[in-house]
Amino acid sequence: MIPTGSLVNGAAIIGGSIIGILLHSRFPERIRQIIFQALGLGVILIGIQMSLKVQDILVLIFSLLIGGIIGELLRLDTMFERGAGWLKKKVGSKDTGFIDGMITASLIFCIGAMAIIGSLEEGIKGDTTILYTKAMLDGFASIALASSYGIGVLFSFIPVIIYQGALTIFASSFQEWFSPLIIDQLTACGGLLIIGISLTLLEIKRINLANLLPSLGVVVALTVLFN
Repeated sequence: MIPTGSLVNGAAIIGGSIIGILLHSRFPERIRQIIFQALGLGVILIGIQMSLKVQDILVLIFSLLIGGIIGELLRLDTMFERGAGWLKKKVGSKDTGFIDGMITASLIFCIGAMAIIGSLEEGIKGDTTILYTKAMLDGFASIALASSYGIGVLFSFIPVIIYQGALTIFASSFQEWFSPLIIDQLTACGGLLIIGISLTLLEIKRINLANLLPSLGVVVALTVLFN
């Protein structure tokens, strides 16, 4: 099936980023700082709401531990940075915030509840309502992010389409796997990673979220195994 919701989401990110890039030079530093603080507070609230969906907290904790170890062994952070760096060279960008912007925006857009549940809804039921709503929200968020980080945010549409599209296609092929329990556990795990993003945006603590991404897969496997 064609992941229509993800394609629309990607287009919204491109459109919002273009607006943000045009506004980039017009925002003084103090405005950019307050934008980051507002985003950080909003993101931490989203993360808390998501994480409270947890049904089996021990499985969730072990998933983060195991996923983090896997990510460190694979050096996913280095892989993402190299990928973003390669793309930066390909487009000829000299923007110093390109890599940080692309990675931060990709993480925000990819591991939220709407990304997970919306992709599953489209794959299982053919319902794109959640992803269309997410597209609108991501479009506005990309304006704020691109106004601070620059053009790197625009290219976050690539991992968004790949990640959400893959989830949709996978869900359509393996519908019986996705019970409410698995979806809740997956959402809770994503919520904790979202809280990690907010700590970075608020400059409280920089967490290596790229290396924690495997925990999203591990939490599904452990939930199936122990429940």
